[in-house]
Amino acid sequence: MNDKTVVYSTYYNPMEANIIKAKLEDSGFACFLADENVATLNPLYNQAIGGVKLIVFERDVEAINNLLAEDNSLNIGSADETGDNEEPTEEQPDCPKCGSKNVGYGMATDKKYSLWATILAFLTFTTPIKANKCYHCYNCGYEFK
Repeated sequence: MNDKTVVYSTYYNPMEANIIKAKLEDSGFACFLADENVATLNPLYNQAIGGVKLIVFERDVEAINNLLAEDNSLNIGSADETGDNEEPTEEQPDCPKCGSKNVGYGMATDKKYSLWATILAFLTFTTPIKANKCYHCYNCGYEFK
């Protein structure tokens, strides 16, 4: 009997990790989440700890892959259906640096504010209002447009 556990996947959104965990538990797979409390209580530590980890038994990995591959109920609608016009409507690209599909669109971390926003904030003693957005690869940390 193989009781070895492995990290099946990592999520930067604790809610998404709980949805996948619930789906697996409903299908009869034993699993648990690691680092969920740290990521929920202080989201700024999420990147440092590597996200919320879904731990499963090694013997169940192939069956879990099949279950999640055939499940389409976890697909979220496109930006047009949800009414969010800020997110790009085109298909999510792969990371040009490492080729990963673990890419998200959101606020930039490297070049967060433009030069004019920084100068205006400095002159008015406030924080910049508008931040730049870009794609961010969660595997290698590369940011691109």
